[in-house]
Amino acid sequence: MLKTLLLAAGGILIGGATRVASPRVEALIARMTLAEKAGQLSCFNDEIRPVGAVFNPVVSPRGANAMLADIRAGQIGMLFNGYGVAGARRAQAAALESRLRIPLLFAADVLHGCRTIFPIPLAEAAAFDPDLSRRAARAVAQETTASGIHWTFAPMVDVARDQRWGRVAEGAGEDVLLNCLLAAARVEGFQGPDLTKPDALLATPKHFVGYGAVRGGMEYAAVDMSTAELRETFVPPFAAAFTAGAGATMASFTDFNGVPVSANRPLLTDLLRAELGFDGVCVSDYDADRELIAHGIAADEADAARLAILAGIDMSMQSGLYQRHLPALVEDGRVPIAAVDQAVRRVLTLKERLGLFDDPFRSLDRHAERRERGSRAIRDMARTVATRSIVLLRNDGDLLPLSRRGKRLALIGPFGADRANLNGPWSFAGDPAEGIDLATGLRAALTDPASLIVEAGSGISEPLPGGIERAVAAARAADIVLLAIGEGADMSGEGNSRVEITVPVAQQALADAVAATGTPVVVLLRHGRALALTGAVRDAPALLATWFLGEQTGPAVADMLFGAVEPTGRLPVSFPLATGQQPWSYDRRSTGRPAPDADPKAAGRSHWRDAPDRALYPFGSGMSYTRFTLSDLRVPATVAAGAPLSVSVRVRNVGARTGSALVRLDVHDRVASRTRPVRQMKAFQRVTLAAGSEAQVELRIAADGLALVANDGRWQVEPGMFDLWVDAGEGTEIAGTFRVE
Repeated sequence: MLKTLLLAAGGILIGGATRVASPRVEALIARMTLAEKAGQLSCFNDEIRPVGAVFNPVVSPRGANAMLADIRAGQIGMLFNGYGVAGARRAQAAALESRLRIPLLFAADVLHGCRTIFPIPLAEAAAFDPDLSRRAARAVAQETTASGIHWTFAPMVDVARDQRWGRVAEGAGEDVLLNCLLAAARVEGFQGPDLTKPDALLATPKHFVGYGAVRGGMEYAAVDMSTAELRETFVPPFAAAFTAGAGATMASFTDFNGVPVSANRPLLTDLLRAELGFDGVCVSDYDADRELIAHGIAADEADAARLAILAGIDMSMQSGLYQRHLPALVEDGRVPIAAVDQAVRRVLTLKERLGLFDDPFRSLDRHAERRERGSRAIRDMARTVATRSIVLLRNDGDLLPLSRRGKRLALIGPFGADRANLNGPWSFAGDPAEGIDLATGLRAALTDPASLIVEAGSGISEPLPGGIERAVAAARAADIVLLAIGEGADMSGEGNSRVEITVPVAQQALADAVAATGTPVVVLLRHGRALALTGAVRDAPALLATWFLGEQTGPAVADMLFGAVEPTGRLPVSFPLATGQQPWSYDRRSTGRPAPDADPKAAGRSHWRDAPDRALYPFGSGMSYTRFTLSDLRVPATVAAGAPLSVSVRVRNVGARTGSALVRLDVHDRVASRTRPVRQMKAFQRVTLAAGSEAQVELRIAADGLALVANDGRWQVEPGMFDLWVDAGEGTEIAGTFRVE
């Protein structure tokens, strides 16, 4: 277990988990100069095949010719965020002209698709389907490696409890178990069974560790948390990803309990290496080592490089600090050569594991690039994931599904005929022109495409002259309004934290005006986080969370609206009653004065003055076009501490359509040495049933699934009574108890 997270490491420990290097790697290290070693530990934005998008401040630009010269001199180990085989072959050829002929690595931020853009990871998490995530990651890996890339800076596995944080869009939401399962699935999908294969894409679970708890949900802000919170909430998804075989990880930007992670040896060596057993490469985030100066713990660039390499950062991204300062730091005795050699050993071992020494042009095949990029198979997969990601949150009077004929539909809102905002954040390798917007997807599905009227009504953040008037006229002429509103693509993702997580004012005014016509409204919400909904958006008779679904948005939403597919998605994040509730999660700990369910704002009880302590739509919310009941719950009276627990329940489809129920098991530890979550998901299973049919479903909690981090910092299962709930949504919940002995 971790020795301490509250004290800086004393002295210099050159150790941690390291894979035994091959004779080839050791021979190379023995021949390398200090400058060549520093080069292998340096990665830079690819200026040989740039994509033109800028997501971070420009640091250390050098131009294509200077970059090629540095590669030939052995001064660069990896390039990132460049796409295309031709440019990669040019860069790799330059690497093979270097003295030691060490091949380059090519990496990229491929979070939800390369050329073919899939739903954002948060949307995909709504499917609650690790196998789907695994298959999606495999498809993305095949297209990405065909674009000349070996390594993706994904998946993001930060647990996100504060919806103000922009990077909620990149992960799997607020629940620990779901994050663990999808972290492992995505790693397995990206990497495949054999890292030497041309379509194997190295995975990088990030950001180690605790980034999802930044103060106020503000990007790059500080994190302060207890050891128990770190271990119970934020470490498990990384452990799951490492167990699944992830070959790399990325350190967080943030200050963690007063020590920025890029200089935090207790995290990057004691926890990551010694305790979790990670033996891959740890790369810094963009310019994060140089930012140690702004944090106020490094005196200058050389000092920042020293702190980072000694903490456990193997590879420096973009700053150039290792390239410029490591040789002198070693020569001056401020950094032991053993620390540099260990980092180089990890980087070279990774290149060997990827098969690059034996085939430097692995994944640089022009024929594969033409065959895989934008293939029919990957686009079909993107559409499948998109439909599975949609969450039906409200459907009063069974307004949905709609008929394809006989109804006049008005598609109103800034996202009706918009392609620029289909893909969401981190999609710069995709072409927005290839996306299918809502209007196009709906017209293709309608018997009479002319029955669809399209009006923008407003811009994303600003009103349009006469926009509301035209939208109101369209709503009055229609039988049903489809209201396409929400966030623009640049309102979520890195650097896009929001103080108010509401629908923009201009769109809210549009929604209120359209609803006032009395025409039934179906809200198609576009977003990269949970939102605090108000007015006509909150009260619409039908509401769907459609996230940023990528290039297949139009067909996927049409499939859902017209009943070609059943809604199966469930919320991976809780929609709050108001922004001011953040941070909030369904598995929060109780207080000494919990408010009763019957009176959530009882005097002297735990709530805000103007809101109860609950969500509008909590984690796991979602409806189907059919209905289910639960019965015959079977729970063992007792279970031995450290033994698995099996619970079974009978699920029946009492509706008129075939449907898929997500059966979920939550528990609460009544009395423990530390306060426990009011409830926490421990297992789930999906079952598909025809109308009128039923099945017995078994839910299993693993042997360590009831463990907590005790006051001494160790994981243990404590004896006592547990409450248990099983539900399949829409008021189906049934409860039980069991005792751990």
